[in-house]
Amino acid sequence: MANEFRYTAVFEPAEEGGYIVTFPAIPGLATQGETMDEARAMAADCLRAYLESLRKDGEPLPYEAPEGP
Repeated sequence: MANEFRYTAVFEPAEEGGYIVTFPAIPGLATQGETMDEARAMAADCLRAYLESLRKDGEPLPYEAPEGP
């Protein structure tokens, strides 16, 4: 069974329209989309590609503490 990792994505309206997506646990990683659906898809692709590149390079994956009560 593969490990499951979850990262918070923050969606903010862009001044020029659309949405900017950032990941608090991964400074500098960002993407954008014209619609919320596109921004979600772009965020998933961006995060997936970044994590895959870290794995290929043997780098540790960023850690984000799980939320809890």
